[in-house]
Amino acid sequence: MQKKIILACTGCGTRNYSTAGNNSNKSERLEIKKYCKNCNAHTVHKETK
Repeated sequence: MQKKIILACTGCGTRNYSTAGNNSNKSERLEIKKYCKNCNAHTVHKETK
């Protein structure tokens, strides 16, 4: 079953994106490089709890 995953910017800390993912077979948090409108740049976004 897929769960909703919230992604937060590592630069400013805002929660900009959400995605669906499978939590049963992963051990690490998701990290994706995406655009942050608050930082006005492409930064790494990490999965939050």
